[in-house]
Amino acid sequence: MSTLTLPDIRQAAERIRPYAHRTPVLTCASLDEQVGAPVFLKCENLQKVGAFKFRGACNAVFSLTDEDAARGVATHSSGNHAQALALAAQLRGIPAYIVMPENAPVVKKAAVAGYGGQITFCEPTLQARETTTEQIVKETGAVVVHPYNDYRVIAGQGTAALELLEEIPDLDIVITPVGGGGLLSGTAIAAKGLSPRIRVLGAEPEMADDAYRSLKAGHILPSENPQTVADGLLTSLGDKTFPIIQKHVEQIVTVSETAILKSMKFIWERAKLVVEPSAAVPVALLWERKIDLSGLRVA
Repeated sequence: MSTLTLPDIRQAAERIRPYAHRTPVLTCASLDEQVGAPVFLKCENLQKVGAFKFRGACNAVFSLTDEDAARGVATHSSGNHAQALALAAQLRGIPAYIVMPENAPVVKKAAVAGYGGQITFCEPTLQARETTTEQIVKETGAVVVHPYNDYRVIAGQGTAALELLEEIPDLDIVITPVGGGGLLSGTAIAAKGLSPRIRVLGAEPEMADDAYRSLKAGHILPSENPQTVADGLLTSLGDKTFPIIQKHVEQIVTVSETAILKSMKFIWERAKLVVEPSAAVPVALLWERKIDLSGLRVA
């Protein structure tokens, strides 16, 4: 697969339907009032493993031929993708080899083990993560499933936007957080495919603004020492996600750490939804009124 299209995302939706939750779209009147626009929240915090990452991992695992699947899957991840791949592999009855940095959160290590992932710990550097993964692949023949730079994963992430627009078809703007760009690029293909006039935006912490800078520069600028509470958005864009974002995403808007924390607290208190800081980043964009939303329907 050299490019990704709306039919690929529709196929992914069929493939993961028996396994993934169709998450609700919720509204919150006090949030609408706060930001000055009707806002629709696609609640991927209620997805399996607590994140949209399950969609992409599930699509990748169930796309494999029986022969490939029998060798298992491998990845390096300190968080949600590790859990997602472990669970998807468990559902297919195949091994998942997960490389995690030693300093990964205890709760995430426990979750990966709980889903049956076979964990190998390594030094907390990208180099160590990659070489350890390569070694495991050499020993096991496992298929690598990258957390975002993989068309099967991107197609899976795009299924969230597909569901969103089936439910709320008359949206003007869709905003997602951006780290590696899997969710943003999948969302952009699904949203633009269903409604060419829709505006797709990425939201990013200003303390980890590599996607914003990359889009401005016209080429990938890696993340350098990002310092943000939104720990799910520390990665840099990939060579598969970047061209999709360049083509379909109107702009990437950065937000302050203060706005991330304030909007997260507001969502907890008013919408009664438990979200992690990375999920609050798009809400923080609305919070700081970085773009004119008057008369627009926003998701």
